[in-house]
Amino acid sequence: MRQFAVIGIGIFGASIATTLFEMGHDVLAMDISEDKVQEITDKVTHAVQADSTNEDALLALGIKTFDVAIVSIGQDIQANILTTLILKEIGVKQVVAKARTELHGKVLYRIGADRVIFPERDMGIRVAHNLVASNIIDYIELSPDFSIVEIVVPESIAGKTLAELDLRVRFGVNVIAIKGGAEGQINLSPKAENLISHGDIMIVAGKNNNLRKLETL
Repeated sequence: MRQFAVIGIGIFGASIATTLFEMGHDVLAMDISEDKVQEITDKVTHAVQADSTNEDALLALGIKTFDVAIVSIGQDIQANILTTLILKEIGVKQVVAKARTELHGKVLYRIGADRVIFPERDMGIRVAHNLVASNIIDYIELSPDFSIVEIVVPESIAGKTLAELDLRVRFGVNVIAIKGGAEGQINLSPKAENLISHGDIMIVAGKNNNLRKLETL
C-alpha cells in the first residue's frame, strides 16, 4: 500500500483520490474549501482543510513522508505553482502536477515537478479522435510525435493474421497487444500468425502521422 496526497479536490482531484482509495491505497485529500473536504471525507483515508501554499501546514500533515503528491489545483495557477514548489523543497519523493496550458506545464517542470499532466488537453485529443473514427476507443499521447491507440478491429481487416495485415510495413506502426475472445483475454506478445477477429481490440504504437492512417481502415 502506497501513500498518496491529493491537493485540490475538484472534479479531477476527487476522481483521482477516490479511485486510489478504492484501489487500496492510503489517500490524504486536501483542499482549502471546507465544503469540498466534507464531500469527500468518507471516500478517502483522511480529508483535511488546509492552505497548500502554507509550508508549515504541509509539514504539520507529514506530507513529506508520502510516496506521491498530486497537485490538482485547477483555477488558481499561482497556488498550483507555489504548492508544487513547496512540495519539492520539503522533499516529497514524487510530485505530479496538473497544468492548464503548455506554458504552465513548462513552469511546473522548471520548478521541479516530476510529472505534468494535461487532463483537459488529453481528453480533448481522445474525444476528437473518437469522433473522427468511431473504431478508435482510446488515444494516449506519449510525446508530441508518438502515441498509443486502442482500435476496434473493423470488418475490413477481420479474419486476417498480423502477417497478412503487415501493419508495420503498410502504416509504420507496431501492434503491441491484442484484446479479444469471449473473456477479453489480452495477448501481450502477439505473433505474426495470430488471427485478428472482428471486434478484437488492438493496442498499436507509432508516430502520430502514421497512427492517423489507421483511422481509414
